Amino acid sequence: MEKSITYVGLDVHKNSIEIALADWGRDNEVRHYGSVGGDLHSLDKVVRKLVSQGRELHFVYEAGPCGYEIYRHLTRQGFDCIVVAPSLIPKKSGNRIKNDRRDAEMLARLHRAGELTPVYVPHVEDEAMRDLSRAREDAKSAERKARQQLNAFLLRSGVRYSGKTLWSLAHWRWISDIKMPHPAQQITLQEYVDAVRACSERIDRFTEQIRQLVTQWRVGPVVEALQALRGVSLVVAVTTVAELGDLSRFDHPRQLMAYLGLVPSEHSSGETTKRGGITKTGNSHARRMLVEAAWSYRLPARVSRRLRDRQQSLPQPVWGSSGDGEFRGHHT
Repeated sequence: MEKSITYVGLDVHKNSIEIALADWGRDNEVRHYGSVGGDLHSLDKVVRKLVSQGRELHFVYEAGPCGYEIYRHLTRQGFDCIVVAPSLIPKKSGNRIKNDRRDAEMLARLHRAGELTPVYVPHVEDEAMRDLSRAREDAKSAERKARQQLNAFLLRSGVRYSGKTLWSLAHWRWISDIKMPHPAQQITLQEYVDAVRACSERIDRFTEQIRQLVTQWRVGPVVEALQALRGVSLVVAVTTVAELGDLSRFDHPRQLMAYLGLVPSEHSSGETTKRGGITKTGNSHARRMLVEAAWSYRLPARVSRRLRDRQQSLPQPVWGSSGDGEFRGHHT
């Protein structure tokens, strides 16, 4: 029996998957197949039935909270599958009706027409390290919030710090000596202090786990090499590599910068050219880390003892070329 190509659009949710089919050929109608449970076993039943009909299946679904489990499951079985970003899906203006069934049909139709651009699916190990670095980032956010709550309580209570640097050893000694006028306020102060310390300890645990696991990571040498650059700590290097994945997929540094949203925006028409701030599109986690690291280059290039120790532990070609990066980073 001759195989026919069928494009399968999946609208994936936690508890359900809407399925639509589009057979090869522009004149063939896109049809709704049905809805199944959100588990892989339910999807496999549909796949087996379609394969038994002699179909060559090409799957597509939107990137979302359900991750890449379906993609990896289908590709392991030898099926063609792509994941697309919702923001990059072409949409008709004036279309006011949106539901799961229509979304699945739209995906199948656009995939058949070749109008969808797949997103990069990270390696399983890279995604695991990305989860760890993002968990540390969440812990940092919780620490910032806990510190803000403590500062707000002290300000509300008329207690002001006259020193220069918050959260230094001197600041912590000052906090430990505070005596509130009412027992309820003293309890509140201690709870806020404990919350800040708990967040800081959690961050330290995450950082230590990252330090241990990076030595077992397949791209560990890349992480080490990036730390030869000023401003690039272990956390910055791990976050950048985990978020970007395979760097060889970028043909040129400009392509990487565009992916990170670090290129200037532009609005040009005719002879008028207007450029604004960076576009801030793409991966915000890596962009935020790199922007913070770039602040080190506002000062003249100088190699600290810590940076020198990091560089000397690397192969000579790596730390030797880092000097060129220092010069370019400072003069860009």
